Amino acid sequence: MTMKLLLLGSTGLLGSTLGPYLRSCEYEVLTHSRSERSQFQVDLDDTIKTYEMLDRISPDSIINLAALTDVDLCEIEPNKAFLANVRTIENISNWINQRRSSCHLVHISTDQVYDSVCLHTEDSVKLTNYYGFSKYAGELAASSIPSTILRTNFFGRSRCSNRSSLTDWLYRSLTRSDFIEVFDDVMFSPLSMSTVSEMIELSVRYRPVGVFNLGSHNGMSKSDLAFSFADKVGLSTNTMKRTKTNQVSFLKAYRPKDMRMDSDKIERILGIKLPSLIDEIEQAAEDYYEIK
Repeated sequence: MTMKLLLLGSTGLLGSTLGPYLRSCEYEVLTHSRSERSQFQVDLDDTIKTYEMLDRISPDSIINLAALTDVDLCEIEPNKAFLANVRTIENISNWINQRRSSCHLVHISTDQVYDSVCLHTEDSVKLTNYYGFSKYAGELAASSIPSTILRTNFFGRSRCSNRSSLTDWLYRSLTRSDFIEVFDDVMFSPLSMSTVSEMIELSVRYRPVGVFNLGSHNGMSKSDLAFSFADKVGLSTNTMKRTKTNQVSFLKAYRPKDMRMDSDKIERILGIKLPSLIDEIEQAAEDYYEIK
């Protein structure tokens, strides 16, 4: 029988790539978001309405992409961050537990739970802003049931009409010769959205239980990614400047400086080898060639 998946946050940045990919893998994908473009628009911090939706759908797996990811807004309005990043996961986990459902939860978390100068394993948590705190609390809620929790970061060409990725912003800005600043003091190991989508599908299929880093090999600074991406798509970097987070005034919340992840655990569990970051940049760049 075809597996029924409920995709929460289906019209967001990652969801707009993940949904079509899962359908291509012949899953039945039911969609949820705040947009009328999805099949369900339930407020997930409302326990009764969430339970009613889940009872009606009775999914085999739930993939949760729904979250408040605006780091500055989370810092300014922590209650909003709690409702979006914690309460919603509590409702989903409690429904699975109370219904004694075999439904498996795949919950997408963040690399912003790390901030030390090292390659982080899953037990190296250091919380330095409220966004990271709320996402970590959401992980604890998801861990109350057997679930797959993926800490990740991603980039690539957006398929979402109202959301831009890091590389979308870079491509648009450099094409228009806008002056932009890229951070030399923030290290990370993101993946392309297509690779993240493939790993989520494997998580749905094999149901690994626990918290897993999901990142590329050989991480780099955000500025190095920006210059490498510009080179791959053939754009001038004359209007792009390296800077540090403490030299700009537009950030309200503190940003972790090193979020590079050791993803050996999920590679062993799933029997896969994740790509290097430079290979992911090359793959993502190909999606921008057709724009020229």
